[in-house]
Amino acid sequence: MSDPHRITSVEQLREVVGETTPGLELKNTDSLNDFATDFIGKSPFLILSTSDADGRLDASPKGDEPGFVRVLDERTLLIPDRPGNRLVYGHQNILANPHVGVIFIIPGTTETLRINGRASLTNDPELLDSLASRGKPAILALRVEIEECYFHCAKAFLRSKLWKPDSWLPKQKISFGEMYVRRTPGAKPEIASQIDERIEADYRDNL
Repeated sequence: MSDPHRITSVEQLREVVGETTPGLELKNTDSLNDFATDFIGKSPFLILSTSDADGRLDASPKGDEPGFVRVLDERTLLIPDRPGNRLVYGHQNILANPHVGVIFIIPGTTETLRINGRASLTNDPELLDSLASRGKPAILALRVEIEECYFHCAKAFLRSKLWKPDSWLPKQKISFGEMYVRRTPGAKPEIASQIDERIEADYRDNL
């Protein structure tokens, strides 16, 4: 079914959202300034967006102690990679298409820092040791060469009330075991709890 209201041109888009505020583009830089470096040093969480050669996207959360991402210089970041599910969607994307987008988040702060650039993977032992956390070296490191850097305004966080605990729904229980049982013909229901218990153990033992 076709959409008669589909927007197909920049001109149509501008008719809806309006023109950019003059001078706003000046917030975009091609390197880190003191404000951005300070923000990265306090951030314990980021979202890394990658794309394969055909444009299929993946967005992956990364988190550790505040400042876990190292600033090598004003144009280069190192993001440590910790043990995970080994699906390596984002890693494979970087091998096919180095362009990445990163959003840094500080809990309680309503602005975010956005960085776009080109990434590569390294398993240099000395580098991985230098990125160690909780006594364990990183398993890989993502080197990001910065092409664009800018702060994003607070409106999304204010509208969502993301940092207001009194607005939160009860914590959701995500059962990977139940998902597996429903999608696997012949799987016994009791397997669900066994899978969830193994995942919880992995959470405790393999941060």
